[in-house]
Formats: sequence, C-alpha cells, structure tokens
Amino acid sequence: MRTNDSTDRGGAQGGALGRGGHEQCGPADVRSAVRRAVTGSCGAIGCPYDEDGLSDALLVASELTTNAILHGGGITGFDVDMDGSAVRVSVSDRSDRLPVTAAPLDEQGRRRAGGRGWPIVCRLARNVRVACLPSGGKRITAVVPVF
Repeated sequence: MRTNDSTDRGGAQGGALGRGGHEQCGPADVRSAVRRAVTGSCGAIGCPYDEDGLSDALLVASELTTNAILHGGGITGFDVDMDGSAVRVSVSDRSDRLPVTAAPLDEQGRRRAGGRGWPIVCRLARNVRVACLPSGGKRITAVVPVF
C-alpha cells in the first residue's frame, strides 16, 4: 500500500515537494504518511500492528527527514509503503555525501551535540540502503517491522 507517490526532484527549491509537486514537506508529513500506511494496511487485512514497531518506524521517519534537512540540503522526495509486515520509508535529498556515524566525543573529549540519528536508523531498521540518484543527491530507504 503506497501512501505517497512523490518522486525524487533534484531541482526542488526551498524544501521537498510533496504530492502534487507544490507543497513543502518535513518530518511531520513523512510521519503522517507512515502512520497512514500502517493503520491502513492493518485495517485492510484485519490484524493489529505493534505499537512499539509503529513508534520505531515514526522515529526512523523523523531521523531520515531531519538528517536530509540538516545534512543533505533539504528533502527532494519521499515514499512510504508497506513491505509485508514492515513499512518502507524512503527519503531523498540533494547531497551526494553518504551518512556517517560521528563519535560521541570530539578531539578534546567534549560531548558532541547531535550525531545520534544515523545509528538510531541503523539499529531500528531491519534493512537500510543508500542509493545515489542519477540527477544528484541520494535516497535512503529503511525497512522497519511493524507487525
């Protein structure tokens, strides 16, 4: 079940384009799409979803979109759909830089702000892929179990 058919748009200005191509999107939009996909799928097949799994998927969606905004030059597209008993969240951005895990302390031993998003995504998702886009930028896809 696909809840958002947005495509990757390398030329988007000032943020991501959502459905229809004229809206900006942020973490809340992607989280809403995740919630709709999971609850819609459960309604269609009549089985309950795991609240902890949904919470994990919402957190992954938040981290992917926040990282795209903070480190990737903005969101250029996203897709959310069900993959069996899991939800697949894909977020695209303008940057070709691959995600990295930062050490919690800097060179002087001081605690760094941030740097926890990518490890959270990798820990909660059963599968994470990073793909370079032909028009530039990248697309990160995470699959999170919810049933």
